[in-house]
This record gives sequence, C-alpha cells and structure tokens, in this order.
Amino acid sequence: MKKLLGTLSIISAAPLLAIAHPGHGGHEGGYTIIHYFIEPVHAIVSIGCIVTTIAFVAYKRKRSQKC
Repeated sequence: MKKLLGTLSIISAAPLLAIAHPGHGGHEGGYTIIHYFIEPVHAIVSIGCIVTTIAFVAYKRKRSQKC
C-alpha cells in the first residue's frame, strides 16, 4: 500500500517536476517560436542556449585565427 501511495504521489506531482505551465495552444503563441521567447520558463533556457552558442562560435573563430 505504501508503494502504491508513493507511486501515486509521484505521478500526481509529475507536472510540477516537469515545470509544466499553461499556454500551449492558447493565446500566448501556442506552438510557435514566439511562445518560447515570451514564456519565462522557456525564455531562460532559450536565451541561455543562444548565448552559449554565440560564445562557443566566437571562441572557435578566435582560436582558429591564432593558428
């Protein structure tokens, strides 16, 4: 019984663990690229990936010019 309760509590907490939020398919852009820049949950990750990519490309270009 304790295993069942533990499993049910994990399943019921799944949206919290996935940082689920409303907005997909709604007025906030739904499944468009705009949704990923206006929702804070996605914007933080998207902007972080963009900054990391730009830094990596700049590093590689700078390193290849030295050789």
